[in-house]
Amino acid sequence: MAGAGETARRLACRRLAARPGVEAAGVVFLGGFRSNMRGEKASFLAAKALETGRAFLRFDYSGHGDSGGRFEDGTIGRWLDESLALIRGLTEGPQILVGSSMGGWLALLAARALAGAGEADRLAGLVLAAPAVDMTEALICERMSAAQRRELAETGVFLRPSRYGDGPYPVGAGFLEEGRRHLLFGATVRSHCPVHIVQGMQDEDAPYRHALKLVEHMPADPVTLTLARDGGHRLSRPQDLALIWAAVEGIEALESRQIPSSPV
Repeated sequence: MAGAGETARRLACRRLAARPGVEAAGVVFLGGFRSNMRGEKASFLAAKALETGRAFLRFDYSGHGDSGGRFEDGTIGRWLDESLALIRGLTEGPQILVGSSMGGWLALLAARALAGAGEADRLAGLVLAAPAVDMTEALICERMSAAQRRELAETGVFLRPSRYGDGPYPVGAGFLEEGRRHLLFGATVRSHCPVHIVQGMQDEDAPYRHALKLVEHMPADPVTLTLARDGGHRLSRPQDLALIWAAVEGIEALESRQIPSSPV
């Protein structure tokens, strides 16, 4: 459960405990917008965690998959609160947060919140797959057509097409407005731990230049960027999944390059 009283919602999750004797950091998967924990990346990571003995946690945000709540009521802040509640309540020790698309934005926001609460030791690293940082503004609002802007102004919602056969889906003015409270670009972005970004160069939803912009905003932490020249947004082909798992296993090596914390 997350929230209390009228805001309480039931969250579905699946958790693997670490194999006895395995000391590697656990892995937490944060999925994308309208995705769920049964998707290809989440299932692949669960299989690799089981194979290697790592602890693993995956879950559905409210309004997604098997969790309660309405999708239309979801916001970046609500899904961030849910992510933090499950990370804090269902994991132990350092974790590698693997964020896919919107989950990449949420992973960075979760890292900021944990560090701000004096819990930076819970962060072993971040692996960001096609991170849709500031997506409500940079990847939705800035791309809206004149017709969509009129629809949003007149009705408070517009239907956004999807290239994946699961749309169109409603995007509300409240969702976009709430997202502005969590924007990261415009200031230094801190992860307080090593970061590895895996990005497809054929990604039309979160273009690779968006990932380059993120790297440019992270001068205070060690960041590695891997570009898949023929990769799209979903990064679910076998070769893409292999890159993501290699990034997970390489976090410890990145940690040795950790730059001392700055007051930024």
